[in-house]
Amino acid sequence: MRDQAVDALRALNEVVERLRAPGGCPWDREQTHRSLRPYLLEETYEVLEAIDNGEPGTLREELGDLLLQVLMHSAIAMEDDPGFDIGDVADDVRAKMIHRHPHVFGDVEVDGPAGVVVNWEKLKTAEKRERLSLLDGVPAAMPALAHAQGVQKRPARVGFDETPTVPDALDGVRLALGRVEAVAGGLAEAERGEDWAVAAGDPEVAIGDLLFAVVALARRLRVNPEEALRTRALGFATRFRALEARAREDGVDLHDLDDADWRARWEATLP
Repeated sequence: MRDQAVDALRALNEVVERLRAPGGCPWDREQTHRSLRPYLLEETYEVLEAIDNGEPGTLREELGDLLLQVLMHSAIAMEDDPGFDIGDVADDVRAKMIHRHPHVFGDVEVDGPAGVVVNWEKLKTAEKRERLSLLDGVPAAMPALAHAQGVQKRPARVGFDETPTVPDALDGVRLALGRVEAVAGGLAEAERGEDWAVAAGDPEVAIGDLLFAVVALARRLRVNPEEALRTRALGFATRFRALEARAREDGVDLHDLDDADWRARWEATLP
């Protein structure tokens, strides 16, 4: 790391510690790990958005905001007894990365990227002996698609994959879709505007099975399902905003459209 970068990191950390010190900022001084949770999540998503948009300047800024959150949490932890500071955090993760890369820092040989992943899981299991399950490391608070990917991926890395091939995964999707069709056949169609009437029980289970199967298929195709769905949703949102813009230009109230009008205007937004 260049000397200027070290100096910049030290200077930023000193700013954070000053904000937390007596006589510092009243707002920063009253923050806790829990109170900062929403900001940590928000900054993480802003980093992801900057990556998606391919904006280096914005990414630099958002990474700075995320780094600020890490430094703030470290400064708060430093005030506990016993506590830790950003140096302890860096030491821990440095030691972890060296231990989990014996093919780089030691004499272990691995067979390509897949071998790295398998060895990583073995080393992590040895480190986390207090965990009773491989799945204990998959946070339940993750978005559902990402969580499903995690609970499938961890066992697969050590040898158990419920859908080990693309044909197996496709069969799983077809079976789950068949169950959805069977359940849906006995349901009345929702009235217009009733899309959030909750259908628990069999429909929820069937849809859950289908989504889980789709995640398995995405994993076999080396697609991140969370990112795939996000991209699809953003595409839909862009197209719908175009529909809204044209309706405003035409002086049309969307609430007055019937099904045929909606379809015609939707088709008109195709490139």
